[in-house]
Amino acid sequence: MPRTVLTRLPSSQLKLLKTPTLSAYRNSHFVNFKQSPRPFSLPAYSTRRTYLTPAIRAHQSRKMAPQLDGYFSQVDALSSHFIDRLAKAVAIPSVSSDASRRPDVVRMAHFLADELKTLGATVELRPLGKQPDAPELELPPVILARYGSDKNKRTILVYGHYDVQPAEVSDGWSTEPFTLKVGEDGRMFGRGSTDDKGPVLGWLNAIEAHQKAGVEFPVNLLMCFEGMEEYGSEGLDELIEKEGKGYFADADAVCISDNYWLGTEKPCLTYGLRGVNYYSVEISGPGADLHSGVFGGTAQEPMTDLVRVLASLVDTDGKIQIPGIMEQVAPVTKEEEGLYDNISFTMETLHESLGAKTTIFEDKKSTLMARWRYPSLSVHGIEGAFSAPGAKTVIPAKVIGKFSIRTVPNMEIEQTNEHVYKYVKEVFAKLGSKNTLKVFAQHCGKWWVASPNHWNFRAAGKATERVWGVQPDFTREGGSIPVTLTFEQATGKNVLLLPMGSSTDGAHSINEKLDKKNYIEGIKLLGAYLHYVAEEPME
Repeated sequence: MPRTVLTRLPSSQLKLLKTPTLSAYRNSHFVNFKQSPRPFSLPAYSTRRTYLTPAIRAHQSRKMAPQLDGYFSQVDALSSHFIDRLAKAVAIPSVSSDASRRPDVVRMAHFLADELKTLGATVELRPLGKQPDAPELELPPVILARYGSDKNKRTILVYGHYDVQPAEVSDGWSTEPFTLKVGEDGRMFGRGSTDDKGPVLGWLNAIEAHQKAGVEFPVNLLMCFEGMEEYGSEGLDELIEKEGKGYFADADAVCISDNYWLGTEKPCLTYGLRGVNYYSVEISGPGADLHSGVFGGTAQEPMTDLVRVLASLVDTDGKIQIPGIMEQVAPVTKEEEGLYDNISFTMETLHESLGAKTTIFEDKKSTLMARWRYPSLSVHGIEGAFSAPGAKTVIPAKVIGKFSIRTVPNMEIEQTNEHVYKYVKEVFAKLGSKNTLKVFAQHCGKWWVASPNHWNFRAAGKATERVWGVQPDFTREGGSIPVTLTFEQATGKNVLLLPMGSSTDGAHSINEKLDKKNYIEGIKLLGAYLHYVAEEPME
């Protein structure tokens, strides 16, 4: 476990404690735990974390209560209205990857814009031009909105997306995917409910609840909502880079709600994401597809070569076989290892998410570190091969294997690519095949890590405890949200991931859902976060 050193706060900070209720605690002050240096991921930030005595926590809650109690009550009173708003959004099949649904994606943008205007926000629908891989299509607009412009208040920039994954009843849905079905158990099924329409509407609901409760909105709120997140966020990076010192110039911090709790019982704040390098391995030989009854045994087959190459990349237990990959990974210290001990996570929850018990590891720590802290390699599919039901005796003339590596600190994109190319070419050469090999990266996204000790995270932690009654876990995630790094680089500000949904919501899967409790309490959390972030010292 980390080495512990108790320190006293400066006397200037003790002025906050001059209340009769806390007089007995003034000599103990805050208890600060200064840990020995953290791993690579947090070098630029202080490792000092502040833990408050129960009396001080109670004092903070009472201090915020006059505003938040009224706000919370109003959220509860408007819960049916907020669910109805979500139902209207889910009913719009804004599938960005389907060209025939593009009018629906645009319709969803206008729905959001109209709702924001009704609430008093200033709204712009920013065009992004033509879709690069389909020039006949216009990209959906990015919604840029501002609520409040008080120079005496902090400004928080929030991001979300209003497009969704494809969904059909024939895929295996138990309900109509674009009709929000609210069950008696509080589960609300519908495509986009948790990813990401529920969280996006959470910000709008927070504005409305403040208005109807008569509670002053504590910050200026900048909003950036896109409609192509599920199809590569085409055009968004350029807009963010352009507006980092423009529309977003006065942002003090950034908050994204587009991820999920680690489990189902305890909220979390996310401070790290793995990156992703996605590769194609193309092997070709004959000039056209062949009949195996005529040519089988007479020609070297691309599929055979490809399967052997793909099988060499990673073993059954997930160990990457490519030299030079693991050597880039920042070493794990004993102190960092200790950070995983108290995270609320069970293997049973993972088994539920998997729908099986086929885990590589049997314990929590090894599983979480493999998911967040170490790189992984996954084989995704083969293009050009026969995959339909039934039997077809074809020898494909060209096949393209797809695999990806999830990257972590300190892995560099180009260095990783070079190791992959070298290894794949060496494996193919050893086969002695006359076929032709090409290997290339389709796209790459860098890993991201922030400081959980930043004032933006501290405020979110206090808000989480205020709403849910527990201190959140500080987690990393195995997936990638590329826009996180884009916002950080363009604005120069801290980025926080503040999830609303839980691990069993099934985003991208059939029967996607958002629990009613997570939605309503999540709206309270977003509002509470804005109150705490408005007051948290910028230390």
